[in-house]
Amino acid sequence: MYDFCINGGGMVGAALALGLAKQQYRVAIIEPHIPTGFDKFSKPDLRVSAISDASVSLLRSLGAWEYIEAMRVKPYTGLSVWDDPAHRTDFTAQSIDVPQLGFFVENRLLQLGCHQALKAFDNVTWFTGCKVTDITLGKSSVSGSVSSSVDSDASRAHAATLNLDNGETIHAKWLIGADGAASQVRQSANIGVSGWQYSQQAMGITIEMTNPVDAITWQEFTPDGPKAFLPMFDNYASLVWYDSPDELKRLSTLTAVQLKQAIIDAFPSELLKNGNDFTVIDKARFPLTRAHASRYVTDGVILVGDAAHTINPLAGQGVNLGFRDVETLLAVTAERIDLTSLEFRKRLITSYEKPRQRDNGLMMSAMDGFYGLFSNDIGPIKWLRNQLLSVAQQFEPAKREVLKYAIGMREWKF
Repeated sequence: MYDFCINGGGMVGAALALGLAKQQYRVAIIEPHIPTGFDKFSKPDLRVSAISDASVSLLRSLGAWEYIEAMRVKPYTGLSVWDDPAHRTDFTAQSIDVPQLGFFVENRLLQLGCHQALKAFDNVTWFTGCKVTDITLGKSSVSGSVSSSVDSDASRAHAATLNLDNGETIHAKWLIGADGAASQVRQSANIGVSGWQYSQQAMGITIEMTNPVDAITWQEFTPDGPKAFLPMFDNYASLVWYDSPDELKRLSTLTAVQLKQAIIDAFPSELLKNGNDFTVIDKARFPLTRAHASRYVTDGVILVGDAAHTINPLAGQGVNLGFRDVETLLAVTAERIDLTSLEFRKRLITSYEKPRQRDNGLMMSAMDGFYGLFSNDIGPIKWLRNQLLSVAQQFEPAKREVLKYAIGMREWKF
């Protein structure tokens, strides 16, 4: 029997597996689709994440960052936001005495880096190229509050049993759902979700510039939605175009040449400054969803990452919140409490579920407020946000504090 079975070996699941392996737990990882290996001559993937320095610290402590960094990453040192260019706020790494604000990294490479580090552990078993067909969760023999004082035999939690489509069966003390927004684990545990799908969608577009890109990311807000620029390695960059589903559906039918012209028409002149030019490499659109699980922990099940919460990607916080889940959960498992005890389940709830639900919920609400403030053309609100940006640009102490929260140097407090 495994101590933990992780269904889903994406970025968050792989990082958690690595942390548990380092703590000497017996870990099973179910990964239906192993990402293709790294090729330094390949063009960048469409899926890219903004990784905060706090997340980098976690990945470094797990031994994965050295492998990720050896492939390709793009540090960024500046962040700019504006509605009207006359009311612009610029954040810099120099202002808070750090070498960079974070890194832009392809999702696949984050996952591959964790996989490379996992090769050093013989207490990890991979189940690849297969899917879970059935999940059976044992029922706890304990009734009532998790704080009840009962003897250890009565407080034993029953294992999770997973049947795979290749005929194999896995038994584990705890099943971890790291299997994304449509989590099979969450559904099997009958954990409810609250949330909604936003009226806008987003399109990711990979471009190749004629010149190397600056280490600055920026975002312009318009009534139709933000237009964002994410620098990548060499001459590559990623654009994010928020708009109505109908408009993005139309854009998705355009040729690369036609889409380039649409980008030039819609994006700010910042894109082509200093005589730069670009070619469209790839594109894809995706819905924007907010979802929050009612529980992160139940008998035999723990949820992490997108299985527990999905957020508007406006500020690129999604995977960073997932890595914070990993960090918090690993602090609990590091205590080496008997995994089958009521005490362990109690610690999961008090030291993992409650603080992470609170922090993730706050970030969701903050992003929704930011989204609502900037994604409209109502006169008084437009005036207010321009004033806020102008004041923020001039008030350096407040701007530095906001930046520290944004990149994970400060924790949100209630």
